[in-house]
Parts: sequence; C-alpha cells; structure tokens
Amino acid sequence: MSTLVPVQQDMILHAFAIDGPDAGRRLAPDEVPEFLLEDTLAWVHLRAQHADTPAWIVENLSYLDPTIIDALVAEETRPRVTPVGDGLIVILRGINTIEGEAPEDMVSVRMWIDPHRIVSLAMRQVKAVEDISDSLDRGGGPRDAAEFLVMLTERLTYRIEAFWRELDDKADDLEEEVLDEVRPEMTGRLVDLRRTAIILRRYLQPQRDAMRTLQMVHPDWVEGDDLRQLAEELDALERVVEDADALRDRMALVRDEVQSARDERLNRNLYLLSILSAVFLPLGFLTGLFGINLAGMPGAHAPWAFWVFSGALCVIGALQLAILRRLRWI
Repeated sequence: MSTLVPVQQDMILHAFAIDGPDAGRRLAPDEVPEFLLEDTLAWVHLRAQHADTPAWIVENLSYLDPTIIDALVAEETRPRVTPVGDGLIVILRGINTIEGEAPEDMVSVRMWIDPHRIVSLAMRQVKAVEDISDSLDRGGGPRDAAEFLVMLTERLTYRIEAFWRELDDKADDLEEEVLDEVRPEMTGRLVDLRRTAIILRRYLQPQRDAMRTLQMVHPDWVEGDDLRQLAEELDALERVVEDADALRDRMALVRDEVQSARDERLNRNLYLLSILSAVFLPLGFLTGLFGINLAGMPGAHAPWAFWVFSGALCVIGALQLAILRRLRWI
C-alpha cells in the first residue's frame, strides 16, 4: 500500500463500510484507504475545497485510472457520466439547501463508483449525501454500489422537483394576479422567475443528458430494478427541463401582458391630457388675448366686465365638454 498522507478530521466528512463483515460501520479516517482497497464496498465523502483533498486522492487512490483522479480533483465540473472499466465517473448537481444562498445556485457532486469503492466530493453541503449518511447510521441505506447510485440520484431529483413545484406555484400566482391587476412590483417577481428558470435549465439539461448516457452505457452491476429506478429519475428530469422551457414561454406572455397594461395606462393618461388640452386651448387663447395691455380692449374700464368674461369662459368650456361627450371622446 502507498504511504498515507496525514488525514485531517474535517477533510473526510463521511466514511462507511457498506457491505462485508463491517457493513454499516462508520470508518475512522485512517481506516479509509485500506477499506477502499478491499473487495468489499466502502464509501468516503470528502470536502472538495479542503487543501489536503487533492493530495490525499493522488496518494491513496493512485491505483485508479488517471482519468478518474483528474475528474475528482478538477476545479470546474459539468454534469456527466463516463464509464471507465467496470466503474463510472458520475458528476451531478443538486439544489442548494444552504440557508441564505440561492437554491438555483446548484451544488455539484463528483463521484467515482464501482463495485468495491465509492469516492465522492462536494464543495458545499449536499443534502442528498447527508440523507445517505443518516440512513447508514440508522442501519439502513444502500447495500451495494447500484443502490447507492439510485439513492443519490433519487434524492437529488426529489429536491429538484420539490423546488420546481414551488417555483411553478409562484408562476401560477403571478399569472392570476396579472389578469386581475398589474402592479409595479410584479416586474421584479417576473424577472426573478425567468432568471431562475433559465439557470435551472442550464444546469439540468446536461444532467438529463448524463442520465441518458447512464441508461445507454451502464455497467453490468447496474441492472434490473436499479436500472428501472434510474430511468424513472431520468423521466422526472425530462419533465422538469420541459417545464422550465414552458415556464420561460409563460413568463414571456406575462411580460407581454404587463407591458400591454403599462401601454394601455400610458395611452389612457395621454388621452386624458389631450382632452384637457383641447378644452383649455381656446380658453387659454381668450385669456391671453384679453390679457394684453393695449388701449381699446372692450370692458377695460367697466366694473362688470371681468364677471361677464369669466361667465363666457365657463359657457365655452361647458359647450366644449358637451361636444366632446357627443362625439364620445369622453
């Protein structure tokens, strides 16, 4: 066995023996490399951003194909499934469940899985991984590599679907509110929904393609019920991606409705201003005409001239309103 790199407690987040005589037992950090070499199945989950993680992988998993090690320690990841020998490089994403962070800012899980070892890494906490760890602590959990893969994808997809249903409900509420009354704050909600749908689709489309690849090139140890369950998770991802496309189109219609309502309000306001301008234009002309300081203005020295002129303006204004009403302008 290769020389072991000193292991810090906070680098290995979870480590379990999944089958064999120690099945279900949580492993100590110094036991992990040995269990990963045995014919029984063991799982270790590492903190990807820990400074010692790349060195630990290179030193203690050097017997694996270099392609596998490169995939595990790569800084940038994209959802994919790549068969190597009798195992799989699996990179998937899940909803971000960290409080205070955006759920659509999905977290990545990269993993090497074969019948004898499972090595997974994540930059941030992944609730699906915590679920598996809790199940193993309680004496349950997966019994082989295929069940582990099914359980991980199932829990990732479950939270994706739950978040999507919540997002879809918000879109339904917004559509109903827009039909009743358009309010200024709706624009911000509309932008947030469209942005979230676009981000989710960008992440989930390659994940859907990865699950399709898994269906086509699955190893011999993934078969029967496990393969059918993975097909169900693929179908669920297909629906979410299709719904994301549909939501973008729905929000485009809502945006058009909001813009139409704004245009209608603007046109109505301009129309009212035009009516007021039409009413006051002749009145303004008369007041301007009689306001000039030139000799010979009629009634300039009569005390009753102001009231006669004011009354005439009122009569003219009323006559204009009557004409506009008869023309159905108002």
